[in-house]
Amino acid sequence: MNKVKARFSLLALLLPLLLNATSILRNDILNNAASQYVEQIGDELFAKTGIHGYVIATNEHFPERFNLVAYSKRYEANASKPYVMLIFAPNAIITAKSQRKGRVGIIPSSKEIASMYDRGDILDATIDVVASVDKNKVEDKHAIGIVQGFSELADQIAAAKGVTLEHTIKETRQGIWVVQVIVLIGAALVFWMFIFRPIFIRIRDGKKA
Repeated sequence: MNKVKARFSLLALLLPLLLNATSILRNDILNNAASQYVEQIGDELFAKTGIHGYVIATNEHFPERFNLVAYSKRYEANASKPYVMLIFAPNAIITAKSQRKGRVGIIPSSKEIASMYDRGDILDATIDVVASVDKNKVEDKHAIGIVQGFSELADQIAAAKGVTLEHTIKETRQGIWVVQVIVLIGAALVFWMFIFRPIFIRIRDGKKA
């Protein structure tokens, strides 16, 4: 009986840690490689500052003036304070008249954390990538924008705490290139797993037969 109680006590202690072990609260956009990069940044941010960084990457279609602060409350049960959330919603309508889409929200758990970063800088780091004219697919730009924005957010919070993060993107052009590589690697893995690998296996097995 004592052993059972001890196991339940241990589980009760570990469960909150397991539930909050991820920096991504919703992911409709990021591929596996980009997700891992976000997790790495989030882990280092918490380890060095004690502040949790979270990403909500959603393809939901929000109407004009949709309240992202209220929306973030849906995910608080899976978040630990103190925190800051980066919400990326490319299908959120900015104005119904123009039908322009794409909103970014930065939701801190306190005014103290809000004072640790420049909201405009984070928006620029996220949106400029998406708005750039290049050969990347829109989906890839979204992933790049999320990683770039989250990296900038983490760097600014770390700087406010007087520490330096090692796994963030330090320079915009270099950063975009790094994330592009990450996105391409993720896409290549998907193609290999679901397209080329089955073909390879069929050819190989056919030769053996």
